Amino acid sequence: MKKIENDIQLPLEITNNPEDVMTFHRYYSDGQGRKAVEVENKIPIKGGPPMHVHYLQDESLTVIAGTMGIKEPGKPERFITVGETVTWLAGEPHKFWNAGNQTLHCTGWVAPVDSFVYLLKEIHTSVNAGNGKPSMFDISFLMRRYKSEFYMLEIPTFVQATFFPLMVLIGKLLGKYHKFADAPEARKAN
Repeated sequence: MKKIENDIQLPLEITNNPEDVMTFHRYYSDGQGRKAVEVENKIPIKGGPPMHVHYLQDESLTVIAGTMGIKEPGKPERFITVGETVTWLAGEPHKFWNAGNQTLHCTGWVAPVDSFVYLLKEIHTSVNAGNGKPSMFDISFLMRRYKSEFYMLEIPTFVQATFFPLMVLIGKLLGKYHKFADAPEARKAN
């Protein structure tokens, strides 16, 4: 049986450029019987992830420096500053970005960890290898494998339902996925 929990050694720093750094500091029990991960982000002006949803993980971020813009479907944009916290429960789509004029610095957690650290590590590895753009083979594989945990709402559903499976098939035929041989299995909803 394949592993479900990722067992990546921490701390782990993912650097896209000197102002765009994500650090996973440690795993811990969150008091609800879940394995959590402590995360720290430094995000450049206007930077941040696209609209996405964690189907099984809660995510919380507290602003240490700067201003965070937040967008959630059906709600107006909002902004939080130093000392304020935002928490998204599993299944709540969201997007956040640096809405200020200095590097956004925030800390927080994600629980349960499941494949979260592995997925982000591999996405950013692909982005860095592609000079800012992920390999279509990599992103197709990762988004298909972990679709029960994570979904990118800014990638059209048609692309994710037709193009991604085709790219995964071609990638398998071309031997592109040996690097994912030890990838943890995605967790399914209970």
